[in-house]
This record gives sequence, structure tokens and C-alpha cells, in this order.
Amino acid sequence: MSSALDKYAKSSVPRYTSYPTAPHFAKDFPEAVYRGWLAQLDTDEPISLYLHVPFCKQMCWYCGCNMKLASKYGPVADYVESLLNEIELLADAMPGTMPVRHLHFGGGTPTVIEPEDLGAIMTLLRERFEFVPDAELAIESDPRTLTDEMVAKIGELGFTRASFGVQEFDPKVQAAINRIQPPEMVAHAMSRFRAAGVERINFDLIYGLPYQTAEDLRHTVEQCVEMKPDRVALFGYAHVPWVAKNQRMIPDDSLPQSDLRAEQADAAAEALVKGGYVRIGLDHFALPNDSLAVAAATGELHRNFQGYTSDAAQTLIGIGSTSIGRTPSGYLQNISETGAWARAVAAGNLPVARGHALTQQDNLRAHVIERIMCDGKIDLAAAGRAFGCSDDWFAPEQEALAELERDGAVVCDQGKLTLTPDGVRLSRVVAAVFDTYLRNSSVRHSIAV
Repeated sequence: MSSALDKYAKSSVPRYTSYPTAPHFAKDFPEAVYRGWLAQLDTDEPISLYLHVPFCKQMCWYCGCNMKLASKYGPVADYVESLLNEIELLADAMPGTMPVRHLHFGGGTPTVIEPEDLGAIMTLLRERFEFVPDAELAIESDPRTLTDEMVAKIGELGFTRASFGVQEFDPKVQAAINRIQPPEMVAHAMSRFRAAGVERINFDLIYGLPYQTAEDLRHTVEQCVEMKPDRVALFGYAHVPWVAKNQRMIPDDSLPQSDLRAEQADAAAEALVKGGYVRIGLDHFALPNDSLAVAAATGELHRNFQGYTSDAAQTLIGIGSTSIGRTPSGYLQNISETGAWARAVAAGNLPVARGHALTQQDNLRAHVIERIMCDGKIDLAAAGRAFGCSDDWFAPEQEALAELERDGAVVCDQGKLTLTPDGVRLSRVVAAVFDTYLRNSSVRHSIAV
């Protein structure tokens, strides 16, 4: 590990899928403000939709998501009913029928929904919104519980992309994280989706898992490359047992330390690039013809709450408990507890729990952080001018940037910031320099590498 990586690898920093990040949204955000933001939307400007389904049929020890075990379908059916009602409330609050370019079902495991219920959700969405002809429709899935009926329904509904949480194929690691899915199971699920017309497939992999080694992960990547998913996300395991109680099932002493985590990440990245994938930003890889790779090559890569994306929409509507969305005016997060969320919807209220109205400084710093995370470089002076600020707006950050430059993570030249190869690995650390909300914050985050 280089000196820069060694110094900053254990830094506690956000993943920067938004700025400011969700812990800094205000509590008890007024529903009326959100309604005002929705009413101001431009009906000619495509939006994106994110629907959160917080149910899984099996618990994975590594998971940090907001989820519930679905031992019976009754609570899921009730949730679907509330989801349909929230869609109606949101559509009614907008100035007209909004065009949609991206739709993403996340969780949890969205495919725990019965096929007919997924069909009902999609029917209502198509009634209340106008999906553009080339809209991307994506859904997350668990190969362990995926049924033939659900695969057929997803194909019938016109979904264009599906994603699987592969994580790791090594049996001892799978046992330690309570997610047993051999490679044959994943390959079979892929072939079923593609036969149904869902052509684009994403894989998620994780390094830093209990008992995992660099060789384990390299072998997993080689098996994935043979299956040829269109995208691969390579995330560092975020061990946050103070937030996710299920992670307490993972012994602390089973987790690799920072130097071994870095070795694993390097081994996986090397195998993916060797397999023909383009490295994108901090932790994504894609085949050269995938829209994510194209966006990265043309400087049009973005980040939202799903990570790196080619989606340039300024408005992302979050639907479902705990979902996060944004409009040009600010960020919103729904109530997390499903019962309270459902009661708010039943009362005819948008189920907002927290939010943040964006300021000029927020927009500037959000732009800078996004370009650091996506491009690895930014003209800070030009960014300031674009947002109506002086060329030296970043003077308070100069000292921290100088330290990063001395450590070999960045190069600063006349207001232009460029990350070195080590700096790209530490892009979250570099981005954090511009995060004024993080200063003096007691919020705990996952480690940088």
C-alpha cells in the first residue's frame, strides 16, 4: 500500500451519492415544501423514479440496507397497496404528466413482490407518467428466490436491466455472510432473464468480507467475467454494526485489515480490466458498449443514490419507505418505518421525514464533489464562476488540498485539481475536503478503502 493509501485508507468518509449527504438532512421537513417543489417541475424535462421494496426472503449478515424479512406475503401485499397510493399522491402533486427516462426498483429484494403486484405497479406508473421510448427500466433481484413466473413478468413488462448481488462465490465467505448462491445459480438466472428479453445485467461484488482473500475474490471475478455481465460494481464492505444489527453476526476478527482490503480491491480491478471491462470512477466497471462506459468517456457520468449512473435527470422521485429523492430545489427522504410511512400515505400525505433545501454553495460543492467522484479532476476556479462565486471560493480548503498534494493524492495547478492514481482510490477522501457539513460532525461513516 502506498503512503497516501496507508495514511487515508481508514478515514471515515461518506460515499457521496448526494451532497449534502442524508445524515445532514433536516428532520420534520414540511410536506408543503415538497409539494411546492413538485408543483414547480418542468413537464418537458424527463425525471427518474426510484421505488424501494424493503423486504427480503432471507437475511444476509453483511447487509446494511433498511429491510424486513418477508416470512409471509401479507405485509408485502399491504406495502404494495400503500406504494400504489403514494404513486397517486405524487402524480397528483405534479404540474402535469411527467416524462420518465429512468426507473429503478431497489431494496431489499423487489422480486419478493408477486408478479401480478409488480404488474399492477407498472400499470399505474404507465397511466400516471409518460415513459420515453428509450427509457431504462431496472430491477434488483436475488437469484436464490427468483421464480420463472417473475422472470417472465419482468420480461413482459419491458424491463431492460436486472442486477444481482453476487458479492463473492467462495463457499466459506458465503457461509460467513449467510448468502449461499453457487455460480451455476447466478449463471442460470442470467440466462433466464436474457431469454425473457432483459438484455442488460449488472453484478455487485464486495471486498473486505469475512475470511475473504485476494485470491478468493480474483477467482470470483474470473468466474463473473465468463458470464459477461454488462456492469460490475465493486464495493468495499461497510462494517457498521451500530447501524445494521445483523452485521453483529460477523466477528470483527474475521474481517481483513486495510492493507488486505486494498490488495483485494486491486486484484479484483486487475482481473476485471483484463477481462475487457472499463474502469469507471471509484468502484464501477462496464463493458465498453454499456451506457455507463459511454457516459464516462464523454464526461457525462453522474452519481445518485444508486451509485454511478448515466442518468442526467435533475429530478429523482423516491417512492416507498426510506427512499431518497431530489428535485432541483432540494433533497427528500421518506419515513423509514413501514407502518408510519403507510399511515402517512393513507392519510393523504406525502410521507416525508427529512429534507434539505439546496443553497448556492450546496449546488457548487455538489457539482465539485460529483466531478471529483466521476472524472477525477475539476477546474475549481471555473466551477466557482459557473455558480456565481469568485475564483478563490475554495480558499478555506487550500490547506487540506496542499496536504493531499504533499501526500501524492492530488495535483493542484492554478485552480485545477487532478487526482493521481492513488487519489482516485481516495476520491471520497478528496471529496470530503469540500464537505462543509462533515466538519465537526459526529456522524460515523464507512472507511475510505
